[in-house]
Amino acid sequence: MIVKKTIAVIKISRPLNFLIVVLSVYVSCVICSSGKFEMLAAICASLGFGLIASAGYIVNDIIDVKIDKINRPGRILPKGELTINQAWLLYFLFNATGILLVVNLNILVLLITAFTIIVAFLYSWKLKNLPLVGNIIVSLMTALAFIYGGVVVDNITTALIPAGFAFLINLVREIVKDIEDIEGDKVNNIKTFPLKYGVTASVKLAIAVVVFLILFTLVPFIWKIYKIEYFIVVMLTVNVLLVYFIKSISSNTKKENLSALSRILKLNMIFGLIAIYLGIK
Repeated sequence: MIVKKTIAVIKISRPLNFLIVVLSVYVSCVICSSGKFEMLAAICASLGFGLIASAGYIVNDIIDVKIDKINRPGRILPKGELTINQAWLLYFLFNATGILLVVNLNILVLLITAFTIIVAFLYSWKLKNLPLVGNIIVSLMTALAFIYGGVVVDNITTALIPAGFAFLINLVREIVKDIEDIEGDKVNNIKTFPLKYGVTASVKLAIAVVVFLILFTLVPFIWKIYKIEYFIVVMLTVNVLLVYFIKSISSNTKKENLSALSRILKLNMIFGLIAIYLGIK
């Protein structure tokens, strides 16, 4: 029983997403540190923001439990592996622990932490019902992880390019997820972009953002911001997968394929982090 509950807690916290957020903040601290790098502060900030991100996923699952019975019946709450009350307890516990981890860092870090918690709740409660607005908010929150790392080491400027990458790739992923969830959103009257403008328009928008992202990945190398290592990793991994994404979504918008493409985009975030880290060291 305890083992099942523990596994359920890990699953609802989105361990891969948690890892990506933690790595994003930590890598941002490293690349923005300019030689002055406090490892303990970076670790606390990374784990703290990761826990707050996981709390955001949990509250989203709580509010979306009826929708997920249609869109994602295999998730923890629709399956009854955790109760709603247990999920709320985790939500408050994760947020509280996240705040405690960063409370001794600078005041701006604490303000961004509080802002993130509030916006994540408002998104799940109301803002996700606004076509594309909700997608943009989620993408901005993901990009904020890099800004967060820059704030920890008092250098936001260096964090802007990776934050831009994170925003764009997450915007694509959010659009893909909305196409994937269209049936459940229709039943529950959730006004997403695909429901308002159609799947074809949504696919075109996702492809347009991906094309812009591919072009954007070239900028740091052309402007000599990142080294050749960045360019090699980006061209052999990130952009190869983005080109595959364009080809695949253009010909197949079935739920199974969209789910696979969403996972590919998530994997691409990790390749992007590796490219940036290697390119700036």
